[in-house]
Amino acid sequence: MKPIPPHGTQWPLWSLRALNFFMADVQAGIGPFLGIFLLSRGWQSGPIGTVMTIGGVAGMLMIAPAGAIIDIVPDKRRFVTIPCLCIMFAWSLVLISDSFWMVTLSQVAIAVAGAAIGPAVIAITLGIARQAGFNRENGYNQAFNHAGNVVGAALSGYLGMRWGMTAIFLLSSLFGVLVVLSTWAIPAGSIDNQAARGSGKAEEGEDTPAVTVLAGRKPLLILALALACFHLGNAALLPLYGMAAAAGSKQNASAFVAMTVIIAQLVMAGASLVGMKMVDKRGYWLVIFISFISLPIRGFIAANMGSDFGIYPVQILDGIGAGLQSVAVPGLVAHLLNGTGRINAGQGAVMTIQGIGAALSPAVGGWIAQSMGYDMAFVILGSFSFVSVGLWLAYFKTVSPECNPVVQ
Repeated sequence: MKPIPPHGTQWPLWSLRALNFFMADVQAGIGPFLGIFLLSRGWQSGPIGTVMTIGGVAGMLMIAPAGAIIDIVPDKRRFVTIPCLCIMFAWSLVLISDSFWMVTLSQVAIAVAGAAIGPAVIAITLGIARQAGFNRENGYNQAFNHAGNVVGAALSGYLGMRWGMTAIFLLSSLFGVLVVLSTWAIPAGSIDNQAARGSGKAEEGEDTPAVTVLAGRKPLLILALALACFHLGNAALLPLYGMAAAAGSKQNASAFVAMTVIIAQLVMAGASLVGMKMVDKRGYWLVIFISFISLPIRGFIAANMGSDFGIYPVQILDGIGAGLQSVAVPGLVAHLLNGTGRINAGQGAVMTIQGIGAALSPAVGGWIAQSMGYDMAFVILGSFSFVSVGLWLAYFKTVSPECNPVVQ
């Protein structure tokens, strides 16, 4: 196995951090604005949620196969650059036409392309930092990613107010070009492909399907199910919160959505670094538990406070939950599957189960909001995380020993 790059030769790591910074706007920069964009063109919350769910299901079905392929293919960088270019093209379809099927096609293409990016970045990080340095570098990756979201959201909010959604799409395309440049700035020789797939030994598990990798490890299965319940409530909350503000017509919708993203991402950047330190000292169990209990509180506040004041606690809690998970979940999966050679397949399998909840969330939330109102939608969405908390506590004796801090 290649040695960890010596101190002072940090170019691969800084290129990786730049990739995470610019990728933030490509992956998630336009998404929060899609709802208000379609509302402005006469859509209702139900069809908007349905379109997002169709895209989410398509992406969910692709994550596990993508992770398995990334385990095998030597050059992981192409699984960032090619999907990035596809995402840029797919968003342009929304500008061409706002017909239901054209928007649906774009969301499917974006989700399918994006399915490879998460496991690919994790693989590149493992290949550069190795298992011993993964938790630290993943923490920095997430901090840079959230910082990129802050910059992207601030620019998007300003550009949206001045020139409309077209400017937001163009900004995302610019960030996409910078992602491609940052990715290819990482020297191929700095990525150890054996470390990137979690195999320091023989080719163990080469032919093991991703779902089998997950099913054969009960702590991973419990983690995936708990995440699915969490994201069933979490994924739709921010888009619905922005749509509720737009429906109220009390303020500029683009500026409001940008503010929600900025607040959450600033907190996520800090939470990811705090989570990195907590994992080193206390392990993964407590970090993930805290992330789960943040959602019910967030839903209650969203339903009972006006957007002018409620935006702050609602998005601070979003930042805490998502920031902690962005560090703890990939780290725990890599920890549990170390030595199997199937880390990226396992990451994909966990993301697939988690993605079921995330994919269903926009449709569930959208139709609840349309039939029962936004406040009730926020309460119901927040309550789904009680199942996550229950699973995490019920299987404490099974999961907790596997979540101990990694010995450096």
